[in-house]
Amino acid sequence: MPPTLADLTTLRVGGAAREVVVAEDEAALVYAVRRADATGTPALLVGGGSNLVVGDDGYPGTVVVVRTRGVSTESDTCGGAWVTVAAGEPWDDVVARAVAEEWAGVEALSGIPGSAGATPVQNVGAYGQEVADVVARVRTFDRAAGVQRTFMAADCGFGYRTSRFKADPWRHVVLDVSFQLRLSPTSEPVRYAELAHALGVDVGARAPLAEVRAAVLALRRAKGMVLDDADHDTWSVGSFFTNPVLDDAGAATLPADAPRYPAPAGRVKTSAAWLIERSGVGRGHSLGSPAAVSTKHSLALTNRGGASAADVLALAAEVRDRVHDRFGITLEPEPTLVGCALPPA
Repeated sequence: MPPTLADLTTLRVGGAAREVVVAEDEAALVYAVRRADATGTPALLVGGGSNLVVGDDGYPGTVVVVRTRGVSTESDTCGGAWVTVAAGEPWDDVVARAVAEEWAGVEALSGIPGSAGATPVQNVGAYGQEVADVVARVRTFDRAAGVQRTFMAADCGFGYRTSRFKADPWRHVVLDVSFQLRLSPTSEPVRYAELAHALGVDVGARAPLAEVRAAVLALRRAKGMVLDDADHDTWSVGSFFTNPVLDDAGAATLPADAPRYPAPAGRVKTSAAWLIERSGVGRGHSLGSPAAVSTKHSLALTNRGGASAADVLALAAEVRDRVHDRFGITLEPEPTLVGCALPPA
């Protein structure tokens, strides 16, 4: 049987790929992409597959599975640790090593599935940290120019769950990412109230790295956000929708008890999970298909076993529409949708 994208993604939906190439080193990765481009064949890069929803018709081109490996480090007492990570390295392995080596700056990003190369694309963040805080450099293969290009952090166009790489997803193939991490046994200031409470510290305080990692993993497991083959609540893409960022006018329409967090440019971020729950969509909700809202976290849409991409997208559309009808806010999907789309409102 032909390989399917369901086998390569954490949501476990998606039809067959025409061809699957596993790139275990950088040369193989660049070659696979060059070959596809030279023949006019669509190419889809897949790392951990944790942020992809692929349609039931599959992918009509080459799926390049990024399995490159390698971590190199340079450290000094002033600048901290400069850590360069190959794109295919599992992200949580990187975080675990950072904690063990006492490199501070990514400890709150524990338990996030996927590959290191995907983190700057999405500007992955959780519990008050984002990779944009510590990315120093992203080295890529520029498919349009056919050359390698390196972007320093200031040129990456980082924003809330976005970057220049996400804005132009075809062009740049991430080869490796360099992180600048502080040398310390204690964390960066804990910015997230839920995490601070779990650690028994005040917001803004620091805590031992290992304790922060353990607390984050416990919080994520309780929400079904740490991959577990036996737990269908983890058969998801994590948060399916981003938290809305509103201007003053939009924020003014929120109910008085709605969560409000400061965002760049004087805007206000609110909680997509809160909006979903207050719109009447409960945990475990489904439309009668194997796709259902997680029983542990209202932002995760899950595959209870045998769900199709169409099942997931129909559920996502209902959640989006209920929130819009109740609050006038349109939730935006966080994962990349390939060969599929949410049904129109």
